[in-house]
Amino acid sequence: MKKIKWIILSIPIAILFIFASTFLPQKVVSINPTTVSKITVFDGNTGNDIEITEQNDINHIITNLNDVTFQKGKPSFMYTGYSFKTTIYDTKGRSVKELTINSNDTISYNGFFHNVTDQIIDYEFIEELVRR
Repeated sequence: MKKIKWIILSIPIAILFIFASTFLPQKVVSINPTTVSKITVFDGNTGNDIEITEQNDINHIITNLNDVTFQKGKPSFMYTGYSFKTTIYDTKGRSVKELTINSNDTISYNGFFHNVTDQIIDYEFIEELVRR
């Protein structure tokens, strides 16, 4: 009987610990730039979209996103509007990562806002590509 009580008590604690651990700073993107064939970006401010296939641009964007560490924040599912809805595709044409870059220090990913904890996103670089 004592063992069953322990098990019943430990399950919610384990679930709570797992959920809390998702709020630790972490890398959202960890992709080898050479495995990316294209990146599509839709600018929610202007309605313009672009397909980035130039390898130098892909390397710059992916390397920058790989280097940034994010802290999970508040839920984003009730908010409307965004800057750059970004989809990264592998060499087989499959979508490997979808996220929304809202500014140089905030993204929306998996239903939550994530804020940078170290270096910033090169937002201006992406903005320049989209607005060409």
